[in-house]
Amino acid sequence: MPVSPNLSEIVTTTLRNRSGTVADDVTKNNGLLSRLNSRGRKKPISGGRTIVQELQYQENNTFKRYSGYDILNVQPSDVITAAEYDLKQAAVAVSMSGLEQLQNSGEDAVLDLLEQRIENAETTLKNNIALDCYSDGTADGGRQIGGLQLLISTSPTSGTVGGISRATWGFWRNQKFSASADGGAAATNANIQSYMNRLYMSCVRGSDAPDLVVADNNFFRLYWESLQAIQRITSADKGMAGFQSLQYMGADVIFDGGFGGGAPLNQMFFLNTKYLFYRPHRDRDMAPIGDERMNTNQDAFVQLMGFAGNLTMNNAFLQGVLFA
Repeated sequence: MPVSPNLSEIVTTTLRNRSGTVADDVTKNNGLLSRLNSRGRKKPISGGRTIVQELQYQENNTFKRYSGYDILNVQPSDVITAAEYDLKQAAVAVSMSGLEQLQNSGEDAVLDLLEQRIENAETTLKNNIALDCYSDGTADGGRQIGGLQLLISTSPTSGTVGGISRATWGFWRNQKFSASADGGAAATNANIQSYMNRLYMSCVRGSDAPDLVVADNNFFRLYWESLQAIQRITSADKGMAGFQSLQYMGADVIFDGGFGGGAPLNQMFFLNTKYLFYRPHRDRDMAPIGDERMNTNQDAFVQLMGFAGNLTMNNAFLQGVLFA
């Protein structure tokens, strides 16, 4: 009896059946992605050379106050442009040698070993994509997702995001507040709320305001300690899918630090998730890449599982970052 008569089919089918669950688990594994998912900001793409994110960059310039028969301005007004984001790719491999198949002879034994390797590959992929959502996009020669440290920068007057220069275009610059430079002292539990207030007000436009504040362990702890005198209790808001959160001006405050968390040290992001998007490719959202591959010069097979997509934004000046 063969070790496993349909091993290739079993591996590929198993990965395809699980890919949707793993893709969903990524959002559950990351406070930022959990909020984007709950607000309908996960927007899969179907193809294209880049991910195009349309945005309004200025008001309609035909506004005019008039009286009676005054001539009105009816000239076309250019108010919409687009940011373009590259598709970023990542993959993990599930492999097994011929010897391992023989050593785990019998279909049940092979499947037990495969299941452990598949689970490990899934965990590896989703954990690293979740971490990359906080990155500056420079790892591996720029092959990394452009995360929060790129989109909402501590140096918002320099660099290019989505093909738009921040040095040239003021509308594409996020808000920032440095505890030491702008506040005059390092962040403590005594001043953290004042610093948060000052940044928050710069990120508000009418009813548009941050709805999610993401912090590392240190800044979350300072805010938490500043509230403990009034016995503020954390809660798991249903919109945060079990993430423990505090509240600030109606926004959830979460820490995406913890063990192995990706939030950068001594930073707190004030996010208006109305303008942030998680854009995986619909055919590569934690999904198998092709079928099982048998090496021509090895007694082994490998099955790849991958991701393609990016984190995008279409409004910068309503986002902010508080840092050391």
